[in-house]
Amino acid sequence: MAHQHDHHSEGRASARNHDCGGLFGCGDEKGTGVIREDIKDGAFDTRAADRLLHMDEVDQERFDGFLTARGRARRQLLRASSFMGALAAVGPWFGKLAQAADSDRALAARRSGGAGRVHVVASSNETVRLGIFDETLPPILTVDSGDSVSFPNTWSHFMNELQPGVPIGRLAELRTSNPGRGPHSIIGPIAVKDAEPGDVVEIRYKRLTPVNWGAVFNNPASLGTGLLPQDFQQGQIKYVDLDLKTMRGKFAPHINIPLTPFQGTMGLAPPNGFFTPLAPGVTSSVPPGPHGGNLDLRELAEGSVLYLPVWKPGALIYTGDSHAVQGDGEISLTALETRMQEVLIQVVLHKQKNFQWPVAETATHWIIMGLDKDLNTAMALAARNAIDFLSTRAKLTPHDAYALCSIAVSFRVTQVVDIVRGVHAMIPKNLFTGELRQQIAVV
Repeated sequence: MAHQHDHHSEGRASARNHDCGGLFGCGDEKGTGVIREDIKDGAFDTRAADRLLHMDEVDQERFDGFLTARGRARRQLLRASSFMGALAAVGPWFGKLAQAADSDRALAARRSGGAGRVHVVASSNETVRLGIFDETLPPILTVDSGDSVSFPNTWSHFMNELQPGVPIGRLAELRTSNPGRGPHSIIGPIAVKDAEPGDVVEIRYKRLTPVNWGAVFNNPASLGTGLLPQDFQQGQIKYVDLDLKTMRGKFAPHINIPLTPFQGTMGLAPPNGFFTPLAPGVTSSVPPGPHGGNLDLRELAEGSVLYLPVWKPGALIYTGDSHAVQGDGEISLTALETRMQEVLIQVVLHKQKNFQWPVAETATHWIIMGLDKDLNTAMALAARNAIDFLSTRAKLTPHDAYALCSIAVSFRVTQVVDIVRGVHAMIPKNLFTGELRQQIAVV
């Protein structure tokens, strides 16, 4: 069943006095795009809102110069109840260790139950759009909280045109002929019943099974994509065979890459005015934001969870951009791009949690995001959001949370190729023991 709603979270939120102006808010660094007044008032303090409203708008022409993708290692929850129980008899230290393991098993148990209906959404010209989140389309379907959605045989980039043997010149041509749009084949929208602005949609990744090939590429320098276009004048595409039994990709002789499949893009309808739309209700799939979207977070493998703030009635879920594996940074432009034999997710609705940014969770970490066109600002946002998470969830003072982030939390560059850059803070769950660990929850 879904996590129990935390009816005290709203009270905690109103009591916060950090510069962020609320959990996972923006701080007073510059933001991204242009912020609508009602969103700005809820998400940012006065100084931040002022600066955001006078920021230059996202340059839509530059969308043509940026692509994306990602991938990463899956993390498995260690279950050793009998062994941990035996160790608990040895002494208090082992008792605390066993208690922490029990907490993890309880989390896993909550996630395994409460399954609703399973809906199947096939990729077709009716369900997939190239490189956009289109809110003007009627929902493909409406799901209840607890329902699962299966996406069989997802499409690769450019409406399934990316296939083994397709040259880089063809991909560059497709890119330039669709200005402003991403390369992603985006499935959606899928509505969530009773979802309203201020809610949070929890996405549980149940199954992610790729096909037997992947591709990594960089465009010609003239497109200006990737981290180092000036260093690589010629574009290149490299196809990689995937062994799904061993879950490894054969990159080159004596070079094999462990696979960790994930969806590079999973998001909801974005807030009005945050980005300049391509058309009313139509937003490019390239930049991530408060709605999630093209996060390219490699930790979002099977067993992980993504929490997304709801900005529009019905939430409106979109997904695409399948990856076999990716490194942090994604510097050439892409992860190991692929298609999925199946993506299976479960959708859980949490009422009125009032997040401002996405949050992720694995068996071993809580993952806090920071996103901005400026990488330094993205870093500052991730740090403020992590401090706020620790202050409110672990009952630390802001000063102690700041110190703990400095000595025990890793801040990683998610990606630098999607116009909006990302930093994610990795908070290890094993920092916390006993009752405190059991009490910490995202929602």
